[in-house]
Amino acid sequence: MKAAVNSTYKGKLEISDLPIPTVGVNDVLVKIAACGVCHTDLHACHGDWPVKPKMPLVPGHEGVGVIEQLGSNITHLEIGDRVGIPWLYSACGHCEFCLEGKESLCLSQHNTGYSVDGSYAEYCLADGNYVVKIPESLGFSEAAPLFCAGVTTYKALKVSGAKPGEWVAIVGVGGLGHLAVQYAKAMGFNVIAVDTGVEKLALAKELGADITLDFKECVPSEAIFEQVRGAHAVVCTAVSKPGFEQAYKSVRRGGKCVLVGLPPEEMPLPIFDTVLNGVSVVGSIVGTRRDLQECLEFAAQGKVKAIIEEKRLEDINDIFDDMLKGEINGRIVVTM
Repeated sequence: MKAAVNSTYKGKLEISDLPIPTVGVNDVLVKIAACGVCHTDLHACHGDWPVKPKMPLVPGHEGVGVIEQLGSNITHLEIGDRVGIPWLYSACGHCEFCLEGKESLCLSQHNTGYSVDGSYAEYCLADGNYVVKIPESLGFSEAAPLFCAGVTTYKALKVSGAKPGEWVAIVGVGGLGHLAVQYAKAMGFNVIAVDTGVEKLALAKELGADITLDFKECVPSEAIFEQVRGAHAVVCTAVSKPGFEQAYKSVRRGGKCVLVGLPPEEMPLPIFDTVLNGVSVVGSIVGTRRDLQECLEFAAQGKVKAIIEEKRLEDINDIFDDMLKGEINGRIVVTM
């Protein structure tokens, strides 16, 4: 099978011919139709994070396609089912986190395209208990980004604790942020979008943002307090230090700042202000299988739609270069 393989940190991916994986008793073999390209894939290939991925590695954790083979223990799926393989490849299923419905916190989890090979390939092996069916009304390319970018932002909004009618700020309107704006509107929130550039802010407005702020034209936190007395919740998808600082400063007393982006450097937290203002700062990572089902249903009902551009798997190094330059709007999806 054809696959894009990364062999060394910060090296170029090579299109290689690999054996089709062998199916175990708990596995499914998925013929990949499309796979979204996530910034996490770039971090994996560059070895940016403290927990390092396996090498060599086939990246990709937004793979979608059709089941071609089933392990003998998998009885709830059928050959021909349309499924996606999310970041959470598998969890132990019996630790305190799994039993509490917090499987994305499992210490024994495996992650697609990181600790196990992913979906930048014609075929991908998956744990049959962790793939999620795709609603029939969703095409493969439009469903792919929801398996990470979609569920990550949807879960972050759930974690925010915001109520319908309250103000939620989305800092960063890129691959994750443009979906966060849509989920926030679908969940009944008033939305502030923070980014820079006419094109991105026009997109945010088109997607339903009630207020758009260009961080190069104003100080977003000051503008948010001037216009709505601060946000009840902020979801920060940005990976820059200034982005985090503005996200934190935008939260009103008693509100919550939800961190999604994973910058390589550490960020200072003003403890005095956090305590005095009763502000919560929380991290939110992807989501559970239930979260994923819910986020897919929003899209199936036409309330959320990923903005995508399709490219070939062979273009992956150029896609990574564009990602590093910040030249991608929405989400790139490679098709097989």
